[in-house]
Amino acid sequence: MVSTISAILLLMTFAIFIVYIVKGGNLMIGFFVMAIVWSIVGMVPADQVIQKVFAEPALNYAPTIIYIVFGSWFGRVLVDSGIAPAISEQTNKVGKKHPFLAAILVLLVTAFIFVSAYGVGSVIAIGVILLPIMLSVGIPRDLALSAFTMAIGAPMYLNVVLYNQIKAFFPTAVYGGKYLVFGWAATAVQLAAVIIFLFFNRKRFDPTKAQENLEIIGAEDNTASIVKVPKIAFIVPVIPVLMNMLFSWDAIPALILATLIAMLFTGKFKGYQKFVDFLNSTIQQSISDIAGLVMFLMALIMFSGAAQMDAGRFKPIFAAILPHNHLILAVAIGILAPLALFRGPLHVWGAGAATAAVLSGTGLFNDAFLLPLLYVPSIMAVSTDLTQSWNVWGLKYMKVTSTAFLKNGVFLMWVVSIINEVLVYYFFG
Repeated sequence: MVSTISAILLLMTFAIFIVYIVKGGNLMIGFFVMAIVWSIVGMVPADQVIQKVFAEPALNYAPTIIYIVFGSWFGRVLVDSGIAPAISEQTNKVGKKHPFLAAILVLLVTAFIFVSAYGVGSVIAIGVILLPIMLSVGIPRDLALSAFTMAIGAPMYLNVVLYNQIKAFFPTAVYGGKYLVFGWAATAVQLAAVIIFLFFNRKRFDPTKAQENLEIIGAEDNTASIVKVPKIAFIVPVIPVLMNMLFSWDAIPALILATLIAMLFTGKFKGYQKFVDFLNSTIQQSISDIAGLVMFLMALIMFSGAAQMDAGRFKPIFAAILPHNHLILAVAIGILAPLALFRGPLHVWGAGAATAAVLSGTGLFNDAFLLPLLYVPSIMAVSTDLTQSWNVWGLKYMKVTSTAFLKNGVFLMWVVSIINEVLVYYFFG
């Protein structure tokens, strides 16, 4: 009886938390408070609250923070070395003659870069180059922004930095083997959907409004400032993934190797002082890019610790209502994927942290299945949610309304989520 009342109270506080998120509450503060509330409501002993909710989760999350640090550094090196801008500039050469082809190239380049690059700083640095290219060939601002953010979201299935963030909820899942095959397939599905989206909206392309749109966002001509780099440097963004696929390297040495190769190809080793200055500036900027994210994730993982301590109270409820058939569950999560929006109960970096922690804690399904199951709706949110940091930047930079952004992205990503959940069942069911 006590356990049932406790479970009901936990669900009530969870519902209040969702309302708090939707109303724009600070997520870091919200998760920290929820960690305390769920510990109290779940009647977790005080000594376990200190150790299992606050201490151990934060300490155990340290390896993931290291992945984020090196991923952010790699992304900053891609930008500051000139590799990412040079790759982006190549797409501009076909732009004005073939607008639709230029749009496809921008999407492919974006996905290519963010296979390994990560962080709002990298997104902004690439966005101020690629988005004006899309506008210059006549693509409307709202279409350009939606396509760009969904193209960033597509390779996040493969991005080792983001993967290691969600792996904290599903520690036995493995980045490699079958998962990478699924990751490439899911990425391809999302990219294909975005290309189809642009194809059916190509009649809205209007080169006569290109200059007007560029002036609205205050875009500057960055061509003169783009550093020339050797073409071989264009392979650098995929080196971390290739090292894992071909040689089963961990992400840290793979990212370090790719970073050093980027510096080598772009001449950053020519002169000791030049190398030191570049090293220091990229490290300082990359750490600055993720400082807020790290503290947010600390609060998130503490809440996850509290949710795992309370998981036993939810097990009878989940066992009764969750379908035990993997296909039915996968399709159901796909249909419910919009619940990931606004940091809702299917977004693992939102209220879905509780969903992930509780599902993992119940032991009803293995981690290899649960990780991609909840990754799909979370990536829907990453791609088109108004609470994603780089999406917020994009709305301001491109002068696009939130209504237009949601209208363009939500339905398309909903369809993509259903398809990718079927792939989850195919590979892991």
